[in-house]
Amino acid sequence: MTLKESQDLIDAWINKQGVRYFSELTNMTVLTEEVGELARAMVRIYGEQSYKPGDVRAELADEIADVLWVLICIANQTGVDLTEALTANLTKKNIRDYERHKNNPKLK
Repeated sequence: MTLKESQDLIDAWINKQGVRYFSELTNMTVLTEEVGELARAMVRIYGEQSYKPGDVRAELADEIADVLWVLICIANQTGVDLTEALTANLTKKNIRDYERHKNNPKLK
């Protein structure tokens, strides 16, 4: 699935099953919540924290998909074409970071 297809699919779902988009501010808050849930899963799977007895173990893929879903909603409602945005961002990084990481002694 391309980014464009993802944006179109989520837009169709929101307008059919979701009734309408939440406001941009509400979606920003939802994004913050979803990133927190992803962070909680990451620290328990890869970090030093462990699950408490009775905790529901999060599926990492599902948590990442939740973050992506809300990001796509925000892009849709603010008129951002994610294909164009990601392409431009990669170009910027290629120019800015061409030698930066190769010359970083911490990464060797």
